[in-house]
Formats: sequence, C-alpha cells, structure tokens
Amino acid sequence: MDQTQTRGRRKTRIGRVVSDKMDKTVVVAIESLVRHPLYGKIIRRTTKFKAHDEGNSVGVGDLVEIMETRPLSRDKRWRVSRVIEKAK
Repeated sequence: MDQTQTRGRRKTRIGRVVSDKMDKTVVVAIESLVRHPLYGKIIRRTTKFKAHDEGNSVGVGDLVEIMETRPLSRDKRWRVSRVIEKAK
C-alpha cells in the first residue's frame, strides 16, 4: 500500500467526556461489553483516553467521537473529531 491509502484509515471511537479540567485536553471514557472468559457473564469495561480539544469547546457529559492521531504529548494520541451530543 502507498502513503495515500494508509493515511485515510484511522481508528475512531465514540465515548463520553468525563473530565475537561486540562487546557485543550479532555478525558474520554469508552465502554465496551466483554464476556467473562470462564463464567460467561457480560462485564462492562471502561477505557479512558486523553484527547486533544483545540477550542476547549467540549464539556463533561458530552458524547464525542475521537480519532487516532500522531502523538501530541506523553499521553495524548487521540483528538476530538466531532461532538455527537451535548450534555444536558
């Protein structure tokens, strides 16, 4: 594959903002349902990602889509691509 084909395929995730206390950074929690390997019960797993929010426009409780990007800091490898739903 050449450079143009691989550049377009970036991972995207949809999650809820749980913290917006940092400047230009939000913490997005992504929930996934996983079956327990032995007992078979469905478990709710939460993974937190730090995402870049250039305009500080996203608040706690917002449902956002984040997109994988180049490393922006020690922890940030994602950026907010769009706000799906604002918090009430």
